[in-house]
Amino acid sequence: MAPVPACPTEAIPLRTTTVDLAEADDFIRLHHSEHPELGPVEHRLAEVHAEVAATGTYRHTEAELTFGARVAWRNSARCIGRLYWRSLKVRDLRDLRDPKEVADECVEHLKLATNGGKVRPVITVFAPDEPGQPGPRIRNEQLVRYAGYRGPDGGVLGDRRNADLTDHVIGMGWRPPTQRGPFDVLPLVVEREDTDPYLLELPRDAVMEVPISHPEYPWLADLGLRWHAVPAISNMRLRIGGVDYPAAPFNGWYMGTEIGARNFADTDRYDLLPYLGKRMGLDTSKVQTLWRDRVLVELNRAVLHSFAEAGVTITDHHTESDRFLTHLKKEEAAGRSCPADWTWIVPPMSSGITSVFHRYYDKRELVPNFFPGDTKGVCPIIH
Repeated sequence: MAPVPACPTEAIPLRTTTVDLAEADDFIRLHHSEHPELGPVEHRLAEVHAEVAATGTYRHTEAELTFGARVAWRNSARCIGRLYWRSLKVRDLRDLRDPKEVADECVEHLKLATNGGKVRPVITVFAPDEPGQPGPRIRNEQLVRYAGYRGPDGGVLGDRRNADLTDHVIGMGWRPPTQRGPFDVLPLVVEREDTDPYLLELPRDAVMEVPISHPEYPWLADLGLRWHAVPAISNMRLRIGGVDYPAAPFNGWYMGTEIGARNFADTDRYDLLPYLGKRMGLDTSKVQTLWRDRVLVELNRAVLHSFAEAGVTITDHHTESDRFLTHLKKEEAAGRSCPADWTWIVPPMSSGITSVFHRYYDKRELVPNFFPGDTKGVCPIIH
């Protein structure tokens, strides 16, 4: 999963254009074709056309919203974990656009998704963009993010990727813990173009975290590493039938490499490999010793071991690769295309021995889908 470049920081423009009727028609027809019990599609198409002509947009039925959100996951070319797309729980909160109310419901999303460690896929859909009336935006890339504190020497304590967001929330008035650490949970920032942003410190009972240990290196537990249980992406735009929902946080569960091979290992994140290599007594003087590869394997073992010990749902990259090919076969059997971005589907560790490596994929972009949000200063990230 390659790093995503930074987004521009222009102000969010008010939406003034109307819904694309062709895209709306395609979605309504898709919904009816996959649910024959709904009957002929013509009556619903006429309703949508009349509503768009009168208001510039239209409101999805609850069934359309649920179907659209699930199909958006089904169409997400960067996600390897789509086998369970039908199980996505859809929370319909389209009447909420006030930043405080949105933030409060994001807390409820985390609690529901965490489910005592038995993580379940959930999406919460807030108010859409409408002509002249913007929906809310969530600035954080995920509902749970760790702070990155810049030091006077240019270093960063914590998650380097979140240094800008950390500066921003401190500027908004957030007070970090007296004893700053590498895993301080950042507050949630919810914005809307026509009102003040809202800052909410996440309550501790909404953020389950897993302490990281290793089955054979007891000293690793003493490092105080940990990671949160739920990867709830919160800054992507959900698009269904021409309607944009700019705040629609959603989650599945973690694949171990997202934490062990990216969050902990990337040089622009926690960059733990050099330190761990020395603690393991490896020869780190040259890359030919493959010390980084050896550390990466043990770090990923530690993540999988720790989540299992804590009773928190996680999957490994070999199992998930096989599951994705099962999903691909099911989609082909249903006569549907299954778009996939090879650079994201193939795991960032042991790639050549996973089942998803030795093949090509359809790269077409289908809708409904999730797209990069236009929230100021953020871009999508999966880990």
